[in-house]
Amino acid sequence: MNARSEHYPKAILFDLLTALLDSWSLWNRSAGTIEAGRAWRAEYLRLTYGCGRYVAYETLVRQAAENVGLPPSAPHALEDNWLTLEPWPEAAQVLGRLRSRTKLAVVTNCSERLGRQAAAIVPVQWDAVVTAEEAGAYKPDKRPYELALQKLGVGAGDAAFVAGSSYDMFGTAALGMCTYWHNRVGLPLAAGAQRPAIESPSLDSLDAWASRIHSPA
Repeated sequence: MNARSEHYPKAILFDLLTALLDSWSLWNRSAGTIEAGRAWRAEYLRLTYGCGRYVAYETLVRQAAENVGLPPSAPHALEDNWLTLEPWPEAAQVLGRLRSRTKLAVVTNCSERLGRQAAAIVPVQWDAVVTAEEAGAYKPDKRPYELALQKLGVGAGDAAFVAGSSYDMFGTAALGMCTYWHNRVGLPLAAGAQRPAIESPSLDSLDAWASRIHSPA
C-alpha cells in the first residue's frame, strides 16, 4: 500500500447487490415492469431486513414476489439471469483505486451460492466475502458485519461501510462503523435509521471520502 493508505480505514466493507451491482435492472426485467420490480424489491428488502435469523434467500425472494402479486416465473427469471448482473459503471475504477490502500470485503444479504457468484462479477480481488447464509443472519443483525471484520482482522472503529440501503445503517451504527450510503435510486431514509456520514447517488466520491475518515484533525 502506498503512503496515502495511512489515512484510509484499515478496511472498507460493501453491500453487494445494491451498492456495487445494478440489481435493480435485473429485478425489473424479471418482474416485467419497473413498477412491479420496485414493489417486489421493496417487499424483499422488508422481509430480509426484518428477518434476523437466516432463512433461505431464495425462499424470501419467492415470498416477496407472491406478496406483491407476481407469478412464480418472476423469481425463476431472477435466478436464471443472475449472472447478467452488472457493476455500476464507476465501480471498477473506484475499487481499483482503493485496492492498494485498504482491505476490501463484501457483506451481502444473500445465499452462499448466489452471493459468491455475484461477488465474482465485480472486477476486484476481495479480502473477504460474507453472506447472510454463512453468518446465519441477515443484516442489519450485527453478525454478518462482525464475521467480515473477524475475517479481516480489523475492528469496527477502523473500518468503513458502503451501504446500498439505509437499513444497513441500523447495523453499522450499532457497531460504530462510519457509513457511506450509495443511494443510486433516491430511496428515502428508513424510519429510525441513523443518517450516514455521506449520501451520494454514485460511488465517485468514495475514494476522497475514505481518504479523510482517519485524517489527523
